[in-house]
Amino acid sequence: MEAADVDEAVYDAVERIPPGRVSTYGAIGRLVGVGPRRVARALSSGGGAVPWYRVLRADGTAAEQVRVRQLQLLSGEGVPVRDGRIDLTAVGWPD
Repeated sequence: MEAADVDEAVYDAVERIPPGRVSTYGAIGRLVGVGPRRVARALSSGGGAVPWYRVLRADGTAAEQVRVRQLQLLSGEGVPVRDGRIDLTAVGWPD
């Protein structure tokens, strides 16, 4: 798969995450058929048009460089944040 095709597949998967829900880089990677780092690269290089903030690390935390903004956006969607972490069992997608 070409790099641009991988990026588009990542964006398509991220757009499917419903408001108030979150996913992980690994879960999106499994849907697309790539590793979590490749998902992160796609979102950091051009994912601004999709709800990138709904994608978290496997432990439910946000990446350091976007943490404050990401948690603000998620909180605005009603996602409960406790101690800077999201409970993936409560709001994780896909189920």
